[in-house]
Amino acid sequence: MSLVTARGTDPDSCDEFGYGLGTPGGVLVLRYVAASALEFGGSRQDWLNQLYWSPDGLMSVSYGGCTEFVGSGEAVWVQRAVSHSVQAKPASVGPTRHTVYRLCLREDPPGLAGLRIGTAHVPAEVGDAIRGLAVRGLPEAAGLELRAQVMRGLERPLRDLTDTAGAGTGFALRVARALTQDPADPTTLDEWAVRLHVSAKTLQRDFQRQFGQPFTTWRASLRLRASLILLDAYPVSEVAHRVGYSSASAYIAAFRRTFGRTPGQVGD
Repeated sequence: MSLVTARGTDPDSCDEFGYGLGTPGGVLVLRYVAASALEFGGSRQDWLNQLYWSPDGLMSVSYGGCTEFVGSGEAVWVQRAVSHSVQAKPASVGPTRHTVYRLCLREDPPGLAGLRIGTAHVPAEVGDAIRGLAVRGLPEAAGLELRAQVMRGLERPLRDLTDTAGAGTGFALRVARALTQDPADPTTLDEWAVRLHVSAKTLQRDFQRQFGQPFTTWRASLRLRASLILLDAYPVSEVAHRVGYSSASAYIAAFRRTFGRTPGQVGD
């Protein structure tokens, strides 16, 4: 069994747990713990479906021309043979570690049937079952029952990332993947173009082809979408800083223009 490993900074630990391996009803669970960003993907997994979930960090998933941010209440679902990239990073700066679980399955959860790549709602009981699978010495029968709980509980797909692939040359995607790891990155279009050894006009055209909008519009949208996840854990002023706004007032104004409400009204 060949699995894509985490790239970038090596995790502090990566533990494996298997139940019913070699059977359609089995599951392989990998638990990564790290103090810095991790990246999964880059080459597809042809034999196994994958479910990514982090209970305490911010994840993003990229497919074609689409990037979505995922909080602890969601997981990323990827069917076999679908190329993708998932990034995970700690929600806070400093020595705090974050955990990412990756479940490898031969079967689709019934509630996600037909979803090639997208995000799914993770109820509390499903999160508890995923954590429970990563316990040393757990009897196989107990592990298979927890797997069944996960499969039954993943019943609500949230976002389908298919039909979003753009037609760019790849330059815009390289910038986009870097910014999903750090939405606050202040690098300008001209500076990105220098790094990629292309003209700013070429890079701008590639953003338009790939995402249907210019660089600055796409980056503003990315920052606001990332902020929606961070608002669950941080005050507005800190979220504004984390996604690259110079002040909370500038962030609030941009948020209101886009979503028709203030950040403080999210969840009301």
